[in-house]
Amino acid sequence: MAKHPVPKKRTSSSSRDSRRAHDALSAPTLIACSQCKELKPAHIVCPHCGFYAGRQVLEIEA
Repeated sequence: MAKHPVPKKRTSSSSRDSRRAHDALSAPTLIACSQCKELKPAHIVCPHCGFYAGRQVLEIEA
């Protein structure tokens, strides 16, 4: 019968929580659109007005 690897000691809550210290999710960074001032992700065409880099690139239906 094969032996399976098993931890010798229980992982302490301090060690476990220290390992998880970097697992939290951060909120997405949003910037104001230069045209309509709605919040949008950087380097993305504005979904509200269709502007990108100061020019109209999408036609948005009202």
